[in-house]
Amino acid sequence: MMDTLLMPFQFPFMQNAFLIMIIIAVPTSLLSCYLVLKGWSLMGDAISHAVLPGVVVAYLLNIPLIIGAFTAGMICALATGFLAEHSRIKQDTVMGIVFSGMFGFGVVLYRKISTDVHLDHILFGNMLGVGADDLWTAGIISALVGGLIIFKRRDLLVHAFDPVQARAVGLPVGWLHYGLLAGISLTIVATLSAVGIILSIGLLIAPGAIAFLLTKRFELMLPIAVGVTLFAGTLGIYASFFIDSAPAPTIILVLTIIFVMAFIRANALARRHTERPPMAAIKPQQSVTVE
Repeated sequence: MMDTLLMPFQFPFMQNAFLIMIIIAVPTSLLSCYLVLKGWSLMGDAISHAVLPGVVVAYLLNIPLIIGAFTAGMICALATGFLAEHSRIKQDTVMGIVFSGMFGFGVVLYRKISTDVHLDHILFGNMLGVGADDLWTAGIISALVGGLIIFKRRDLLVHAFDPVQARAVGLPVGWLHYGLLAGISLTIVATLSAVGIILSIGLLIAPGAIAFLLTKRFELMLPIAVGVTLFAGTLGIYASFFIDSAPAPTIILVLTIIFVMAFIRANALARRHTERPPMAAIKPQQSVTVE
């Protein structure tokens, strides 16, 4: 019985899957907290879809895929900001147009070339096929992005809530803005080999949303988000071995279930709080004295 339960940990490809999940859990979780607070969830979706043409162009030019993916992600972010500032169209509409256009462009490019890189691995990842290069790439990016976010967490928090106030107190708003976008692009590159383009958005939104429902203190949001991602990632990979499913979609499914549970819990607590009478309405029991 015990041998069966420990079987997933005995295979090298499963060990690599667990390891890369642990590596990418930190930057995706930390970024997701700021994306949820800032209302940038769609921005993460846009950048994740926009890296596809960069990956294809990098393959054509025979350069590292990470360079093409990061360049395409930053072009998407900069184009979205420019169009939103110089038109009457709202930012979410602009992001929808930009990321769908770049994603379509990437698919057309991919269909026009012959490559040994399978499109499904780009879109949905190939967690069971990650190698040493993927682990090193994800590890370096995760250490860089995670370290910078932790170091600048308070400045990023002020920028997320009130950019005007952040500028008033002398914070480098421009650097924080584009640094956050660069962090998103790099993190998506780190998750590319593991969960792919489409499913990476789940790791960039769900952990922060779950942590937001579980606590009202930002200091606790960050560790809760990381813990939730590590738990969901480990459980998803472990369960996928026994149910014969792909690890990445299973991880996203586990995160979705946790989100639903957190949502139900938050609603129950809010309902209990509203049903509780205010303290002012509770009259203290009067003492009766007998004369």
